[in-house]
Amino acid sequence: MRLPPSFSPRTSLFALALVAVPLVTGSGCQRQATAPPVAGAATAVAAENTVLPVSASPIIPTTPAPFASPPLLPGTPDVAALVAKVKPSVVNITTVHEMRGVRGGGNFPFGFDMSPFGMGPQGNPRGGDQVFKQQALGSGFLIDTKGHVVTNAHVIDDADEVKVKLADEREFSAKVIGRDKQLDLAVLELSGASDLSPAALGSSDALRVGEYVVAMGNPFGLGHTVTMGIVSAKDRAIGAGNYDDFIQTDASINPGNSGGPLFNLKGEVVGINTAINPNGKGIGFAIPVDALKDVVDQLVRTGHVARGLLGVAIQPVDAALGKALGTGNASGALIADVKPGSAAARAGLKAGDVIVALDGAPVGSSFNLPRMVARHAPGTHAKVEYLRNGKREVADITLEELKSEASDDSPSTEGPQGVSPGGIGIEVGESQQRRGEVVVGRVASGSPAEGQLAPGDVILEVNRAGVHSAQDVANRVKESGSTVLFKIRREGQTRFVAVERATK
Repeated sequence: MRLPPSFSPRTSLFALALVAVPLVTGSGCQRQATAPPVAGAATAVAAENTVLPVSASPIIPTTPAPFASPPLLPGTPDVAALVAKVKPSVVNITTVHEMRGVRGGGNFPFGFDMSPFGMGPQGNPRGGDQVFKQQALGSGFLIDTKGHVVTNAHVIDDADEVKVKLADEREFSAKVIGRDKQLDLAVLELSGASDLSPAALGSSDALRVGEYVVAMGNPFGLGHTVTMGIVSAKDRAIGAGNYDDFIQTDASINPGNSGGPLFNLKGEVVGINTAINPNGKGIGFAIPVDALKDVVDQLVRTGHVARGLLGVAIQPVDAALGKALGTGNASGALIADVKPGSAAARAGLKAGDVIVALDGAPVGSSFNLPRMVARHAPGTHAKVEYLRNGKREVADITLEELKSEASDDSPSTEGPQGVSPGGIGIEVGESQQRRGEVVVGRVASGSPAEGQLAPGDVILEVNRAGVHSAQDVANRVKESGSTVLFKIRREGQTRFVAVERATK
């Protein structure tokens, strides 16, 4: 039996063997008499040895006629009908990446792809430079009848060629017309496409934890694969960037699903499947569709997204920081640093202020604030409510435009040890690289500072007062109550840390 080319013997999931077994009725089964037949039994023996026609054989049971369609139990979703409705809006995406290398160099820019879905390197037979091609797979969905497709930005990164295949097997070349790396979203435009069936966009804000969802995509090149699960959690931060806000689901998501839609049971897109946890099964993440709706018009019209900028570095407020700052709770976004000359600086915001609301909407945590600010266009006004020394203040701020920036600060090197502020378990000294900087040299294991401070941290303030020597730090800590509030710089980022002093 010849297998399809995408399932070679090395990679096929199942081996199938078909064995034909003839049905034998009556023949081959003989009975041996144990006693001479008695008179009058000839008729019975003849009847016993009679071979019945197959159609009349009693060993073939009769079965009821099958249902015209499978019945649904009360309360169960009709997933098959849902899939039939939304399938035309889901697309498979193939990208080709070309790399060049020197023939005979021994190092390929990509490793060989041994799966049935990838391409190995292809060389130049005339010698010299070789051209290496590598395919990558992804998913996406149509958002209008003009041929615009949404996918993840990482699906089409550095692609030399993008192909999109529809559910009806039509294939089109695609052009990347918009990209937003902050949200990991991209918009493609199909060339010459018609008779398209776009997906309906739902509301991720209205999505409930525990609600059924269906994922569709192109995992491992197995196009239009359907999986089902529930919403496991919302508002997940997974370290993907400033705008971390993911839907967690146990609907199976695998490599190739990236960019594909996550549907609710109404057939509306509520998320864009993006990431998986490689160390866990049943843990996948999707970008909320509301984040897409905030930027999709800009991506189609201009190719990029313009976002408002406040000009502050922020960090979470935990219980210890809330106590040290006098906020009384662990909500809001703590300003760790204010960029000089920024919109926040002009409005008078300072490090140590805790932003608790933006335009009247509560800021539940530091993860919420960047997303809330980003919904504002540059040049718009935002009302910022914040706590300073326990008092609520309000500032009206005109936002600037967010631009990609790299930090120009580098972590200071460790300075000489010698001074040990009492009760917290650290040693500090003056930096040998920058005059007037105090650096943490050692943190004692099991001390109150363990997990809060680290060697190399630069101490800028203690209890809101600037420090310029190791002795300054020791004096401030000595004067503190049960909680010591540090302002530090770590790896170029400024933040606050609260340390509970050990009590005798």
